[in-house]
Amino acid sequence: MFRFFIAAAAIALSTAPALANGHGGGDPAPPKVEAPVAPAKVVLTKKGPKLVDLKGMTLYYYERDTTGKTSSCNGKCAESWIPLPATADAKAVGDFTVINRDDGSKMWAYRYRPLYTSPADKAPGDANGNATTLQWRVAQPAE
Repeated sequence: MFRFFIAAAAIALSTAPALANGHGGGDPAPPKVEAPVAPAKVVLTKKGPKLVDLKGMTLYYYERDTTGKTSSCNGKCAESWIPLPATADAKAVGDFTVINRDDGSKMWAYRYRPLYTSPADKAPGDANGNATTLQWRVAQPAE
């Protein structure tokens, strides 16, 4: 009986580290690295594919935004055309880049064209902001 307790104690002591770590000892598992998420997605419509934000709201670009480094829509313009915001630590993902705005904030651009939403769009899928005379266009994915 005494030998049984000694054998049981030896087994318990030898397996304790493995049970405590949950993965059999050794090095801990590396931290999970999350892939960056694109700020927009493509949806197919009757008029062809278009870019929408992650809430499904149509994205637009302004034809005067041509440098790829800045937005031409600031002040009052940015009240009518809402820049697609990027976090302070956002990094480029695929065709999406980050542009610094005049007010110090950051916004997303697609193929170096800043992206905006329109307050005229009330629900996902709306495209009421398309204003050809004002040089605003629905953003479409590159072919």
